[in-house]
Amino acid sequence: MASVNPPRGMRDFLPAEKARRERVLAVIRERYRAHGFDEIETPVMEEYARLHAGIGGDNEKLAFNVLKRGLEPDAIRAAADDPAALTDLGLRYDLTVPLARFYASHRGELPGVFRSVQIAPVWRAERPQKGRYRQFVQCDIDIVGDASARAEAELATATLDTLDALGLEGGSIRINDRRVLDWMLASFGFTEDERPGVLITIDKLDKLGPQGIVDELAGRGASPEAVEAFRAFLFRPQTREYNPFGERQIRKALPEGAPDEIVAHLVGIGEAVAAARDADDIPLVFDPFLVRGMGYYTGTIFELAHPSVSYSLGGGGRYDGMIGRFLGQDVPAVGFSIGFERIVDLLEAGVDAAASAVVLVHDRDMPTRELLALKAALVAEGSRVRLEHRTKNLKALLERAEADGYTAFATVSAGVARDDIEIKPLG
Repeated sequence: MASVNPPRGMRDFLPAEKARRERVLAVIRERYRAHGFDEIETPVMEEYARLHAGIGGDNEKLAFNVLKRGLEPDAIRAAADDPAALTDLGLRYDLTVPLARFYASHRGELPGVFRSVQIAPVWRAERPQKGRYRQFVQCDIDIVGDASARAEAELATATLDTLDALGLEGGSIRINDRRVLDWMLASFGFTEDERPGVLITIDKLDKLGPQGIVDELAGRGASPEAVEAFRAFLFRPQTREYNPFGERQIRKALPEGAPDEIVAHLVGIGEAVAAARDADDIPLVFDPFLVRGMGYYTGTIFELAHPSVSYSLGGGGRYDGMIGRFLGQDVPAVGFSIGFERIVDLLEAGVDAAASAVVLVHDRDMPTRELLALKAALVAEGSRVRLEHRTKNLKALLERAEADGYTAFATVSAGVARDDIEIKPLG
């Protein structure tokens, strides 16, 4: 007999949790719209070749592929070792690849600088565990067609404003640039072929620590001279001083000779964010070892941090080369994704209850026409209304209603008028 549970790594949501998620999404949508972003929608599936074009990084390995229709058993056996011969579609594993395809399809109908919002589920064949799902919602904002620091600053400002609107004030953004990482690794002496593997190791710095990184690089067979130069940099003497985000903070975190153009780009982002938020303390922190694993990032990268948790609440970066894979010419693009599932888990359950949600507890013999007339009157006043038969265990009924997000109740019987109803708070 088939299981009644949802597939592993996927979830059902009871009404109260579903309503709570929708209220959080409504705040996110409203803030993004206020910052000039327009929502689009793309199909849940894309062509197999597009999802496996080498632009999705490690996520390509996690794609759910869709078997071609009408394949005969002999054809399936003959192509068992060739997924491309068996599948022609796949479920999207992120919203960035679909956006690149969308822009290439509709460029002539869009403004020169296009600010998009996509809020939708994505699917990845992850190993399910706490906080990691096979189906989850992503909330992406992207700016296509702007190569300047203004685009990154707009994304950062909109993201921090959204976090504030959700009641998670005090957030900050860790920021780096993949061009800085590439320059830094070259300055240490790592060859171009070695750098992708070195970045994978550097991405583990928080877990392994400096010495663990050095040991792993040596174990990978990286150039000994480059590993030693990197080790010397990691363990260099440093003064304990606080430097707010800006040129001094950036240059002190890097080897000498960092490219002026890239440093100026990062500084410009910080200055614009500070002006937008009218704050002396810029909520950005330069992190020279921030990597982000996606293979398509070409410039600025960032992660959203909050002091209440040790993990990131979102991230993104610049991917100027991706859309060109579909158009045949490069188009600058940068995006930021909020980790919706993590943010929902952080928010207190009680803060987003509906303002007026009433349970009408009625006698079983109450005429339907009277009951629905009372309900319609309360709905017209702006309340959410649920009808419930009176039961012997009224306490259990009301506790369930409160758990579902209802805030008040009233008991009614035949002949009662709207003005006679006494609405009492739950809890």
